[in-house]
Amino acid sequence: MSLEAKIAAVPRKPGIYQFYDDEGKILYIGKAVNLRSRVGSYFTKTAGHSGKTRLMVKRIADIRFIVVDNEYDALLLENNLIKKHQPRYNVMLKDDKTYPWICIRNERFPRVFATRQLLKDGSQYFGPYASAKAMHTVLDIIKQLYPLRTCAFPLTEKNVKQRRYRVCLEYHIGNCLGPCEGLQSEEDYNESIREVADILKGDAQVVVSTLKKRMKQLAEELKFEEAQECKEKLDALEKFRSKSTVVNPSIHNVDVFTVVSDQSAGYVNFLKVANGAVIQGHTLQIKKRLEETHEELLQIGIAEIRQRFASQAPEILVPFEPEIELPGVKWVVPQRGDKKKLLDLSERNAKYFMLDQHRQERFTDPSRFKDRVLEQIKNDLRLKEIPQHIECFDNSNMQGTHPVAACVVFRDGKPSKKEYRHFNIKTVVGPDDYASMREVVYRRYARLMREGQSLPQLIVIDGGKGQLNAAVESLEQLGLIGKLAVIGIAKRLEEIYYPDDPVPLYLNKTSESLKVIQHLRNEAHRFGIEHHRNLRSKNALGTSLTDIPGIGPSMAQKLLRTFKSVKRVAEAKEEELAEVVGPARAKVILKHLKQT
Repeated sequence: MSLEAKIAAVPRKPGIYQFYDDEGKILYIGKAVNLRSRVGSYFTKTAGHSGKTRLMVKRIADIRFIVVDNEYDALLLENNLIKKHQPRYNVMLKDDKTYPWICIRNERFPRVFATRQLLKDGSQYFGPYASAKAMHTVLDIIKQLYPLRTCAFPLTEKNVKQRRYRVCLEYHIGNCLGPCEGLQSEEDYNESIREVADILKGDAQVVVSTLKKRMKQLAEELKFEEAQECKEKLDALEKFRSKSTVVNPSIHNVDVFTVVSDQSAGYVNFLKVANGAVIQGHTLQIKKRLEETHEELLQIGIAEIRQRFASQAPEILVPFEPEIELPGVKWVVPQRGDKKKLLDLSERNAKYFMLDQHRQERFTDPSRFKDRVLEQIKNDLRLKEIPQHIECFDNSNMQGTHPVAACVVFRDGKPSKKEYRHFNIKTVVGPDDYASMREVVYRRYARLMREGQSLPQLIVIDGGKGQLNAAVESLEQLGLIGKLAVIGIAKRLEEIYYPDDPVPLYLNKTSESLKVIQHLRNEAHRFGIEHHRNLRSKNALGTSLTDIPGIGPSMAQKLLRTFKSVKRVAEAKEEELAEVVGPARAKVILKHLKQT
């Protein structure tokens, strides 16, 4: 059966579709509300697909589909099949490790402990926790509040009555009340377990209220030591609650999802809110395969995280409403107030996670980091090609004296210092930045063209519209307009200017594109200032020596290299000078310096 016939046989129902190559390997798994419409769109020439998508479509040899009841079921099925088969062109969920949970074991005198295994044995599981450290912090609080047993003995009623077990060290140091010997009643123990479960659910306020009532009652009964124990538990609980991000007690059982992305991956952040406090947080990294949109990345992230964390929250806060309906779930896109603050908090966490991944990538996979940064520069600056070779120009002068310019070169986003060049301004008199820029840009690229060297894909001019226009004039004379991309960067607000465009571009202050451009600008400024300082220094040091008859610049430099300063030259003995410049010049130098 031809592909056209197979597409015609696809039903107009919600479900998932699978593309196979001629070897029977799954290329791609996708979901759709209308399977026929979605599958057919891949084979429409006017759809404007990316290069990767067009390449995938050429390899499709077979199409299969699974029909489900609704789009949410399709989303879950798609997610599970992608994790199982890992098709080449699907996004890749980067963290598939097993997360820890806190378990309240289904047994007489239940134990509370950490586990990575979820067993269907009637026990209660709370989590999962993205951080084992956070989970152990919660367990430490519970241990501080409630003396629960840690032994694994089967404390059946028969075993306890027969006194088969003896209290251990935990009892003697106050961490357990000895249920193994019947020293603590089952009713009293289970009351503690109910309070522990409330805390793990995020309902610490219930426990706080109960403890306050108990403390007041004990104080009225003059049981001050027991009342003091309640107070210590309250203080520990308040300390624990203060570590959570409290927003508004009326916000209860809400999930928060946001998404950010770079050129290669998406990052979906999840926050769990109960009784106004953030009690859980996690960021999922999703590797892109077919230039997935924020909408697609968010849907994938929500399906994966809610399934992984077994979340049943009836309300989800999102930056935009997804085109999918979840049974029993209300989408909320907050514009202001505490819910908007939660959304902003989630987005900040997603961005921090992304930046942390970038920092790690710089050291663990420098080649991939370089490719991603250059691709981002290309997209941010709307360039036609990836700028593997970038050059930046800066002028430097001090009240019009010693005008110089610097050109720095970056290869693959990094400085190539052996290619840095200084320019002494030759044709400009006085402080004229525009004319100086026009001269050095012309000289630089006239020489590169004359010598047959490669030209940069991007030229950065340190300055605003004036300096940029001056550089463009030189490029026009050389016939390079349209062949090389050129921009200007103004220092005050870091505006990016383009030729013939009065409206500047403002890049995100945290973007790596802006950081590379700033690095270029700072390097050009440093290199130019360094050359300018050296010229001034040489001129200041050399003037008093070159004024001496018979002493030129080279002889003056020779003297300075030997004696280190003009003062030491004047203090030197005649025979010491004679060893450097000869007896006749030594007498002339000493006579001249003594007179001046």
